[in-house]
Amino acid sequence: AKEVKETVNFVVPEESGMRYLDRIETDWAFRVQFPVGANVPFHSTASGKTYLASMPPRARRNMVSGLELAPLTRKTHTKPDTLLNELKRIADQGFALDNEEFIDGMVAISVPVTDSEGRFAAALAFHGPRQRITPDCAIYRLQPLLHGAKRLGHALFDVADAS
Repeated sequence: AKEVKETVNFVVPEESGMRYLDRIETDWAFRVQFPVGANVPFHSTASGKTYLASMPPRARRNMVSGLELAPLTRKTHTKPDTLLNELKRIADQGFALDNEEFIDGMVAISVPVTDSEGRFAAALAFHGPRQRITPDCAIYRLQPLLHGAKRLGHALFDVADAS
């Protein structure tokens, strides 16, 4: 959080979407806030798309076909094919963006936190207002997020694997 200078979130999948388990708020007075415990959609959030992209292609298609792709902003994916194309790109590149797809004026980036077998366990993300973060700016700050996700994965799963 000190490196990216935005609100950082630890998010896990649930049946109905992604749940914010923990966060470190930014020091900026102007920020986008979600309470810990909030549940957000899979299809329009960086963390949700990170989770969906972690699935094998067939499971991903099945999951997307069962989602209600409700339009939350004018940029929200509402067609399965466009979402699936983006999820393939996310799977290849290793991170997801939310470019005002969930909330107008908010940009977010997310990476997977994986267990010792490389399986998705959670997402680590940061978000902020469009006035301060563009998608390019978020990608520029990707390395600290990747490093944090790796450290979290080791902290959460290496101890458990040793027992």
